[in-house]
Amino acid sequence: MKKNKTKFDFSGYATKNGLKCSDGRTIQKDAFKHNDGETVPLVWQHLHNEPSNILGHAILENREDGVYTYGKFNETEAGKNAKELVTHGDITALSIYANDLKQKGQDVVYGSIREVSLALSGANPGAFIDNLTIAHGDGNYSEDDTEAIIYTGLELSHGDDVPDVKNEHLRHAGNKKDEKTVSDVFDTLDEEQKNVVYALIAHALSDEDIEHSNIDEKGGSIVKKNIFDKEDQKDQKTLTHAQIQAIVTDAQKCGSFKEAFLAHTTTYGIENIDYLFPDAKTIADSPDFVSRRMEWVAGVINGAKHSPFSRIKSLSADITHEEARAKGYIKGSLKKEEFFALAKRVTTPTTIYKKQKLDRDDIIDITDLDVVAWLKAEMRVMLDEELARAILIGDGREVDDDDKINELNIRPIATDNEFYSHPVNVAANTSGATLIEAILRARPNYKGSGNPTLYTTETILTDMLLVKDKIGRRLYATETELASALRVSSIETVEVMEGVTGNKGDLLGVIVNMKDYVIGADKGGKVSMFDDFDIDYNQYKYLIESRCSGALTRPKSALVIWRIPGILATPSAPTFVALTNTITIPTATGVIYSIDGVEQEAGDVVIAADTVVDAEPDTGYYFAPNTTNSWSFTYTTE
Repeated sequence: MKKNKTKFDFSGYATKNGLKCSDGRTIQKDAFKHNDGETVPLVWQHLHNEPSNILGHAILENREDGVYTYGKFNETEAGKNAKELVTHGDITALSIYANDLKQKGQDVVYGSIREVSLALSGANPGAFIDNLTIAHGDGNYSEDDTEAIIYTGLELSHGDDVPDVKNEHLRHAGNKKDEKTVSDVFDTLDEEQKNVVYALIAHALSDEDIEHSNIDEKGGSIVKKNIFDKEDQKDQKTLTHAQIQAIVTDAQKCGSFKEAFLAHTTTYGIENIDYLFPDAKTIADSPDFVSRRMEWVAGVINGAKHSPFSRIKSLSADITHEEARAKGYIKGSLKKEEFFALAKRVTTPTTIYKKQKLDRDDIIDITDLDVVAWLKAEMRVMLDEELARAILIGDGREVDDDDKINELNIRPIATDNEFYSHPVNVAANTSGATLIEAILRARPNYKGSGNPTLYTTETILTDMLLVKDKIGRRLYATETELASALRVSSIETVEVMEGVTGNKGDLLGVIVNMKDYVIGADKGGKVSMFDDFDIDYNQYKYLIESRCSGALTRPKSALVIWRIPGILATPSAPTFVALTNTITIPTATGVIYSIDGVEQEAGDVVIAADTVVDAEPDTGYYFAPNTTNSWSFTYTTE
């Protein structure tokens, strides 16, 4: 049957023989032979719930290799728009909608094509538009060679009145913008799950169409089987079209296709539902550790100098005294000898360890991860943190604690002798701005190597970053800018430093170049892992340990900032009455309020312009870090 191409807007294969569809079916030759010459509606995406979805008509032509179709768009706005999309090449795929399907095994041997649809994509690679007919001004027609043979996929719909789950909106959901569509719900499934649902719906609807028949008119057996089973299961229930519609209706109410489907599994007798909705999978191979921030640990341990000897001896000569200076010589006078003191100290090693155990039964039962490797990684992380903490500030345990790391073996920088760690004492009421100034003024006391690092806490860092000028602009936009102002190479925040106190007060920071700290360990004393099996308790036991020493070896190679003890004060916010432009300064013990640098007494202050009230701790008092101590008020006019 040869068609007159001048009558049609495009032509192409609607389906081809011998190609497997997404649900496993294969269309055989002449399956749709009786549709040859028939005219069927041309629609968009198999939507036929509104007249506007009818784009035109298509004439079917049965061929040796499939079903060819000639399409003609109507003159509706939708038809004109679809024609433009096809002509422009935006839409290139065709799809058929068929029912009355008869099968032999997985082969489709008979069916009735009810409509041809323009489609975005599909599962049969044989459907494509290969001819576009262009109308010219002189009344002649020609084929667009530049658009010829545009291959794409096909999604074949099996059964009668198959709902388009991928694109059709929930019809009863109303027009609210926040209502979920079936597309929204269905897109929560992955591709494999979607294919199962496609096949499930197709089987259910096919059963409903032919439920009163056992043998088709052409001698082929009609297939009825549970979609989840490989073999026929006639004694089990299958989903009907009405049941599918019930699930879809419930999906719009709960907003989840999965929840709606699971709610009907008992009623409809569905087994192996986990094929559709498998268990959730972890995104990592092992559990994540909930731990303190440890970025600083590597800098402390790796930055230190490592010695192959566990006994560290430091020998220093103080040549800063007047007697050590070089002298001028007068002829005939006595040359004086130089005098200076020698300082020597020896640091011996200690053992730092961490021990764990696992029941053998647990190791066997835990199959999701290598629990032994995971445990050993945790042990190494915690050992490194403990060693770094002992080096920087001490382990924090009391001196009579059996687990304390001896501070004569691993000497903490923060509490080391003043000959090595120079203390910088700041007042209790020190603010972020005065702390920066104190650090800069103490810098001449630093005699360590190169440019050091500031180790401090997040709260102290925040106080310094929030320092502002007189018009409220931050002085240091980034940590890098602040580090440059403090004359340090970088700033590292140490979570375990929060709340550390000592004889000198509260610890605010340590400035040191770790090159001046030596960690010594003999051969065999470095970090080692041991494991053993306790046959009596059926347990594996693991031990990680290191035998080492640690100490600063260069005098005045660290600055340690201490805030002298004080009383905690909490500023209260002033109140403001806009009608009278009156600010009320509250009464707060240990708090000084000021406006433009002028101290204010408690009580009412009438303002004549926009005003900022600042608060600062009185002598002997201090504010907790990150305390709000400045308030802005806007002058109001009548």
